[in-house]
Amino acid sequence: MTSEGPVLDLLRARRRQRSVPGRRDDGARLVLLVEGGSSRGAYSSGMTAPIERNGLLPLFDAVYGSSAGSLNAAWLLCGRVDRSKHAWWDPAVMSTTINPRRVLSRRPVVDTHHLVHTVYTQRHPMGFQEILDNPVEFHPMATDGLSGESTDLHKTIHDTVSVQTALRASTAMPLLAGEPVVIDGRPYVDAGLTEMVPVRTALAQGATHVVALRTRRTDEVAMPPARAERLLLTRWFARYAPGAAAPWLSRVESWVEEEAALNSHPACLQIRPPLGSAQIGRTERGPEVLKAAFETGAAAAREALAEMAEQLP
Repeated sequence: MTSEGPVLDLLRARRRQRSVPGRRDDGARLVLLVEGGSSRGAYSSGMTAPIERNGLLPLFDAVYGSSAGSLNAAWLLCGRVDRSKHAWWDPAVMSTTINPRRVLSRRPVVDTHHLVHTVYTQRHPMGFQEILDNPVEFHPMATDGLSGESTDLHKTIHDTVSVQTALRASTAMPLLAGEPVVIDGRPYVDAGLTEMVPVRTALAQGATHVVALRTRRTDEVAMPPARAERLLLTRWFARYAPGAAAPWLSRVESWVEEEAALNSHPACLQIRPPLGSAQIGRTERGPEVLKAAFETGAAAAREALAEMAEQLP
């Protein structure tokens, strides 16, 4: 049996039993991991759509998100993936959220404060209370700027403001998104510095079965920072998040460890963009590119979960 088999078997069993989070007795902990990567997150956002449409989310015990994956996880948990998907190719949203020209005025190129506190409250409202009320646990990840450790922000979430803050912390890209986000007196930066896919944290917290929504094709690899990027960001880290510099410099090694953990796990289903899909940069804003990525991700998830969809009444 492949590593996907045990995951699909568990999903089928839970669907038949109509089990709900917090009341299961099957001894398993099934988690959904959502990879980010800024604009590349359009792929994993699309992958969440079939999960929402087919009513599969209640079969999971927890959802973990890194960077833009945390945003995608939040939309899934509040049941608004389909309603919010247009934000990925809405020029008004993308042009105000990502604007490379702002670097000239020393403002954030990626304005996550505007995204979370304006776009997600006015233009495309996110159901923050629904996230809090959902029995499926929400685990947005971030990187502690002082210790350099991957950090699960689940325990910091208790109201709308704390959900918003956690989302901003998880997506706080060094330099591009401005200063770190402070929670309980500690600075946090983008989760992708320490866990691009939060598999190590999920396994440490008892996950037995894993579904991972990926934003890289199987032929894509993580790359070390270029020399110019290294020189520029080293100064930024020294000033704002000194503990995060080391994991940032060793992110390729972390990526290798994550790939090994996912590929060797006996109960893991990975859903990836197919070979030939577009390689999307962190600050991509093109509506056609991002819409295509969303649709490609949705198609990949539909294919991987086709058997589950066929079991719907």
